[in-house]
Amino acid sequence: MAASPKTAISDLISKLIAQYGCGPIKFSGTDEAFYERHLLFDNVVDANDVTLRERYEAVARSVRDVLSQRWIRTEQTYERENPKRIYYLSIEFLLGRSLANNITNLMLDPIAAQLIKDKNVDWLGLLEQEPDPGLGNGGLGRLAACFLDSMATMQLPATGYGLRYEYGMFKQSIKDGWQEERPDHWLRREDPWQIMRPQESVEVKVNCSFEITGGSLRAEVGKPARLFGIPRDLPIVGYSGRTINSLRLWAAGAPDYFDFQEFSHGDFVGALAEKLAAETLTRVLYPDDSTSLGQGLRFVQEYFLVACSLADIIRRFRRSNTDWSTLPDKVAIQLNDTHPTMAVPELMRILLDEAKLGWDEAWDLTRKTLTYTNHTLLPEALERWPIQWFEMLIPRHLEIIFEINRRLLDDVRNRFPGDEGRLARVSLIEESPTKHVRMANLAIVGSHSTNGVAAIHSELLRTITVKDLAEMFPERFNNKTNGVTPRRWLLLANPTLARAISDAIGEGWITDLSQLSKLKPLADDKSFRDNFRAATRATKARFANWLKSKTGETVDPDTIFDCQIKRIHEYKRQLLNALRIVVLYNRVRENPNLEMTPRTFLFSGKAAPAYHLAKLIIKFINNLASTIDNDPTMRGQLKVLFIPEYDVTLAEHLIPASDVSNQISTAGYEASGTSNMKFMMNGALTIGTRDGATIEMAQEAGEKNFFLFGLTAQQVADSRGWYNPHWHYEHEPETRAALDLIFSDHFSRHEPGIFEPLRDTLLTHGDYYMHLADLTSYLDADRRLVELYANSEEWARKAILNVAGSGKFSSDRTIAQYAGEIWNAKPCPVG
Repeated sequence: MAASPKTAISDLISKLIAQYGCGPIKFSGTDEAFYERHLLFDNVVDANDVTLRERYEAVARSVRDVLSQRWIRTEQTYERENPKRIYYLSIEFLLGRSLANNITNLMLDPIAAQLIKDKNVDWLGLLEQEPDPGLGNGGLGRLAACFLDSMATMQLPATGYGLRYEYGMFKQSIKDGWQEERPDHWLRREDPWQIMRPQESVEVKVNCSFEITGGSLRAEVGKPARLFGIPRDLPIVGYSGRTINSLRLWAAGAPDYFDFQEFSHGDFVGALAEKLAAETLTRVLYPDDSTSLGQGLRFVQEYFLVACSLADIIRRFRRSNTDWSTLPDKVAIQLNDTHPTMAVPELMRILLDEAKLGWDEAWDLTRKTLTYTNHTLLPEALERWPIQWFEMLIPRHLEIIFEINRRLLDDVRNRFPGDEGRLARVSLIEESPTKHVRMANLAIVGSHSTNGVAAIHSELLRTITVKDLAEMFPERFNNKTNGVTPRRWLLLANPTLARAISDAIGEGWITDLSQLSKLKPLADDKSFRDNFRAATRATKARFANWLKSKTGETVDPDTIFDCQIKRIHEYKRQLLNALRIVVLYNRVRENPNLEMTPRTFLFSGKAAPAYHLAKLIIKFINNLASTIDNDPTMRGQLKVLFIPEYDVTLAEHLIPASDVSNQISTAGYEASGTSNMKFMMNGALTIGTRDGATIEMAQEAGEKNFFLFGLTAQQVADSRGWYNPHWHYEHEPETRAALDLIFSDHFSRHEPGIFEPLRDTLLTHGDYYMHLADLTSYLDADRRLVELYANSEEWARKAILNVAGSGKFSSDRTIAQYAGEIWNAKPCPVG
């Protein structure tokens, strides 16, 4: 007879304690009583009547109990040793679920797997009870999460700082092909991983008050107010459990009182208005930025993150250090994109107004302490904030920015006399009709390091985007190609392949991904190729079963899984992928006897709520899918599926199951990409442009093992003045046939004209992202891909070489470069 789930979980917790309890742990009663303690005292539920969610919470809290001693000891070690500490500030942290990841990083997967097998625990059902934390949106936030994992694994003394959003960006569903947004209330149930630290709350003073009017947060100018940042800490478990760092999330609150007179007179809402307004500040990730109110809320969020985090950082620094001149020796603050750039004037304010240092010393310490990572070349993503918002909210910071800018422009005049154009370009103030502060310029000027995230991105940043600043401060610019953690993205996400790799070369790759190069000679070993193919097939079948259970959709694991998952944006060119599918569809329509390798095209990603063209692209993909599904001649040949609600969990299932990874951005627009690395690490072959980190990936694995196509970044730039998409429409028959089919309402028979904006984008308005310029080349690469797939031995060989070449793209390597070349930080092993 199988043991009860609670007994099996008790066994797991018992083994956790035995292996990772750091010091004596004393509990009364049996292990089962230890597990039931959480069920009884946390939920006040009889153990015989618990729900799966309550069981998940009990397991999570039990694992957290085990971590607690090591977590405390980690912080005690840092306090005792006083090493240089790293503080990573990011508006996003896309963590994914914690339970399975923490067990993996504690190296307990084999124990858990045996328990599941022996005692018939619904482990997958239990894991599904944990929501994906709504703390991030895309690659920026997932990179931050990977970096935290690497820093803990490498025993670096580090803390992440972010905001505790009650609601994530949104939950995505599809209705009639359209994206619909619903609130992502991921904290509807208490998160068992978060530890509230009210005694470490931070007071933030601003020059205005906030009120809620018509459901929106509004500022009342000239009435100073206080906000409180209330921290909650999450454990970041390094692999092997030796180091457990923290991610500190700030929630906004008001002073702990309310207007009793208003309350007594019946104005209950008015009495609590200040509290409600304050809490609204961190209510939602990425408020709608199509309105001034939404942009203003984002501005306040960014200042709140910076003010709380720097107050906390300085408080930690001053506990062990009395000499301000040692600040850069003990503190490294990394700004993850422009969102935390207000750290520049905020740190200056602290050093000038609180530490009473002179300007020159304060400026020297600020620059030596702060470092900045740029993540985009898109002009609209380089933040600019209206000066009037600084005047209204934080006028002292604006004074400091003006003084920084005055000194900067004086330097420019001395070094480049008479160059008024350069003055205008490097200025921190954009002199448009409404003056703005250029946050990227401020971050570069106020830090000692600015890095891009892929070789081509760093080069374009330095030579085009901020060319003038790079000429002034060439020593500050460097490249740190992104990476991803192999613990989550291979060991946890793809256990079948991970096991095959470990059986072949050992487990050293888990913390030293360069060891995957040992697989290169095995690409020619038939036995290993067989094992590799078997692992891939099993993973595809597992994904198909998961998808069926989650969505009801059926996919055939014996077809090519051709995948594109990422934020929906014109430059990422999901539309180009859809045009490719229309061409393939047309080929079968015109020749029903055409032999075609069966293929499943999988899309997933969210469009920003105000980004109407991106939402139309989702609509088009879904209409294309339904049209193909309803065409009998396509069955067994082509299938298209858009999977809603793309998150870390979906990626963990889909990426390992994919045969083909589409990385098809317009060359020169993708900073790096990290999904491309995850696909490569899991054995998918890449069809893509020479953009972002894909260039470096092809160099590592060999271009002959990639399917590269399309214009280069230089060709895109050089053709701007003369590119005409109509040439492709007139001279490429398959391009013309595909567009004519779309605009004939073939895919919108009940919604005529709905895709006319696509005509405007591709033909009328000049096809800015050059979809038509690359379509024929894309189709040629697609042909080569399908031809290779027909040779299963050669496909497996190239897939293995991709895995073998992915070692460079570990976030451990990236963090080692940050630590050695930017932060000058060293490991601090926990005693």
